[in-house]
Amino acid sequence: MDEPFLSIIIPAHNEERRLPRALEQIDRFLQAWGRPAEVVVVENGSTDRTAAVVEAFAQDHPYVRLIRDPRRGKGRAVRQGMLAARGRYRYICDADLSTPIEEVVKFLPPLQEGFDIAIGSREAPGARRIGEPLYRRLIGRAFNTIVRLLALPGFQDTQCGFKMFRAEAAEDLFRVQRLDGMSFDVEVLFIARLRGYRIAEVPVTWYFNPESRVRLFRDSLNMFRELLLIHWNRWKGAYAQSEPATASTADPG
Repeated sequence: MDEPFLSIIIPAHNEERRLPRALEQIDRFLQAWGRPAEVVVVENGSTDRTAAVVEAFAQDHPYVRLIRDPRRGKGRAVRQGMLAARGRYRYICDADLSTPIEEVVKFLPPLQEGFDIAIGSREAPGARRIGEPLYRRLIGRAFNTIVRLLALPGFQDTQCGFKMFRAEAAEDLFRVQRLDGMSFDVEVLFIARLRGYRIAEVPVTWYFNPESRVRLFRDSLNMFRELLLIHWNRWKGAYAQSEPATASTADPG
């Protein structure tokens, strides 16, 4: 198979109900878009029919691949998908498509020419949040403040589940990224900044999903612990660069 222009990586834990709709929407978009693409679904530790759903869809859609891992963890699933992908650009996409798949074009050249990583932002100028309760917005902003203080100053939204990486950046960063939990994307961006990659925040339209799996208080505590672990990993040299990256050395600011 020739190198796809785009890889869409979907981490999927117990997603048998939401995945069929998401895969159908992605298929309609790709058919209209016309660029060569692949979809890599990483099923991790599901107890439902997630894998069977993907396998059934892949029978008639050969650009869809399934990776199975019995161990849970969104960070682990994304890492596996990113390193298994073949696309020139590699896009993390949540199974609920809270940001419509059509918005993927915002993350690609020519709109993001010159950047190595483009991250979906619900806070950048022009972004829209639809249907989100105020209390969730406030908790999210509080956590982002902690992220900016402890790890990533300057970024308005690091937790939106939609992010694009150039292939070279993805392979460099995800080979050293370690966290299996929800803070994996903070860790990846932290390493990217250490290595001089250029990162753009892309305003997106984001729809609140009342069936979200995020447990606000418990997950926030775990993520705070993982922020401290990121600094511990850096101190131990876990993110040391063995050879020069191919990215720009400009400060992403």
